[in-house]
Amino acid sequence: MASSDVGIIGYGSAAYDKKPRQALFGYLGEAGRNALASAGLAKSEIDGLSIDATNTPDTAVTFAEYFGFTTGWSQSGSSGGTGALLSVARAVKAVEDGHAKHVLCIGGGAQDVAAFQKRVTRFNTAIADYLMPHGFGGMPGLFAIIQRKHMERFGTTREQLGRIAVDLRANARLNEAALLRGPMTLDDYLGAKPIAEPLGLFDCVMPCSGAEAIVVGPLDRAPRGKGVKILAHRERNNHPMGEVAPVSGGWEVFRDELFHSAGYGHADMDFMQCYDDFPIMAAIQVEDLGFCPKGEVGRFLDVHRLTHDGSFPMNTGGGQLSCGQAGGSAGLLGMVEAARQLRGEGGARQVKDAKRGIVSGFGMISYGHGLASAAAILERT
Repeated sequence: MASSDVGIIGYGSAAYDKKPRQALFGYLGEAGRNALASAGLAKSEIDGLSIDATNTPDTAVTFAEYFGFTTGWSQSGSSGGTGALLSVARAVKAVEDGHAKHVLCIGGGAQDVAAFQKRVTRFNTAIADYLMPHGFGGMPGLFAIIQRKHMERFGTTREQLGRIAVDLRANARLNEAALLRGPMTLDDYLGAKPIAEPLGLFDCVMPCSGAEAIVVGPLDRAPRGKGVKILAHRERNNHPMGEVAPVSGGWEVFRDELFHSAGYGHADMDFMQCYDDFPIMAAIQVEDLGFCPKGEVGRFLDVHRLTHDGSFPMNTGGGQLSCGQAGGSAGLLGMVEAARQLRGEGGARQVKDAKRGIVSGFGMISYGHGLASAAAILERT
């Protein structure tokens, strides 16, 4: 089957909770059922499964048993915030190659803040062996260093980065699924409780419970105008090598190739859905994907509104900063929102005439920086 014939034909979410109301399996099942309904598929038609779920020993193989699937292709995510995003692109390839007809890609987590803090202590060997013995207090400390370096090197200000948190909250106020929907002004952002200088409370993502799901299959199974093609995708891991707290990531390596492969330029993107565990990382993705020169994202944020009806729509559902970070669903949140927008199902937050957009991911924090970067360009059929 040709690549132009395969894509996203459905999506679904499980309701997010600040504290778990059900086990992880329940969240994954809820999102999966909603995705199948969106695609118009029966459970028996799924023969491929990709799982990105945190804090569980289970894999896509064992979850296939729990869900009652028999599969010819499976994958378990292993790269944090890029894993679920890339699972969708790899599922497209699996269908193209005839290994499956319909693939369900799910990411999720069942956790609260306390459970997340405990998980961070054993996030990986580098953190457990080299950061925890020195009093590692969690991810904000690492990203505070990155933001401080960016501010000192390029003159970026907290006021400029605050535009990300404020505009994404405005988007979230139109999304009933977002956990944080209260009004936020720039003064609210700047005056929030300090967490790790220069980060405040509204710079930090809130761990929560929930799940997201995407169905990949032949685009002729989708209703007319409801299919979504992945025009191009790329990833880069461990870049830049050996640098602690870098102010750039792997996106800068593959961005030109990504856009060339998709056949479109930056001006052709109607929105950006990026991994926003901290505003500084959203800003770095804007730079490294080439929407502005390196070091000029502050000026970019001065002139652009990031709301769904702004000049540069970003994270139109509110992103993780307002929806919450539900473990393995975090890397899939942007892909689901992109599919929603391209299908014209964004409701009050719909980007007008959205034809295509870019989704980017980031993850697998290790000793001083994230190791995984990815991006994909999507287009409606």
